[in-house]
Amino acid sequence: MTVTIEQNPIEQTVFGRLDKGRYLQNPVFKGMTHKPSRFGFRGELALRFSTQLADEARPPELTCDQVMAVANTGESALPFFTGYLLSFEYLKDVAEVLGEALSAGGKYFLFCNNIDLSKKYQVPYKGAMFYVLPIDEGTVYNELLELLYLERNDLKKLDTAAKLDRIADAAAKYDVTFDTITYAEGLELMGPVRNPNENRPV
Repeated sequence: MTVTIEQNPIEQTVFGRLDKGRYLQNPVFKGMTHKPSRFGFRGELALRFSTQLADEARPPELTCDQVMAVANTGESALPFFTGYLLSFEYLKDVAEVLGEALSAGGKYFLFCNNIDLSKKYQVPYKGAMFYVLPIDEGTVYNELLELLYLERNDLKKLDTAAKLDRIADAAAKYDVTFDTITYAEGLELMGPVRNPNENRPV
C-alpha cells in the first residue's frame, strides 16, 4: 500500500523558504486564501536576527511590520508584498531577505516613516521595482486602501483572506508612476529615524 504524505501548502510557494528560515513572524493570517492556488500572509517579516546561542530562539532585532503578501503555488516570485519600515534604509534588508522571491513584474509597496510626507518614489533594487511611500499616523492597511482606491466599507464584511485577495488583485492592476530614484539617492533624501519607543506610556 502506498502512503501519500500530504504536503503543507506553504511549502509549494516561495513562502516555504521564508517560513523555514523563521522570517515569517507573528502571523495574523498564514494560509490559503479564497483564490485557487494562492497562499497569503499577514504579520511581520524578520529582517535581521541577533546572534543566538545554542538552541535559544531570540526575537528578530529588525522587522518589516504590518506585512501583507501573497504567493501562488508553483511560482518562484511574490506577485504582491507590502509592509512598514521605520527607515527607508531597511529597503535593502527587505530585498536581501526576499531575494529570489522578488521579480520585475511584482508589485511591492514599502511605507517608510522617514520619507517626506509629500513625496512618493519608485526605487529599483535587485531587479525589482519598489513603491516607496510615506506614512504618517496611519496603518499600512489604511494607506494602501487609499492608494488603491478601495472602499473600506466594502472590505469590512470580508474575512482576512478575502481582504488580502481584494488588495492583491487591486495591487496587480496598479500602474501609477512616481519619480524614480536610486537606493543611494533615497538614503540622501531620507529624514532621521524616529525612536519607536518615544511617547509611549511607561
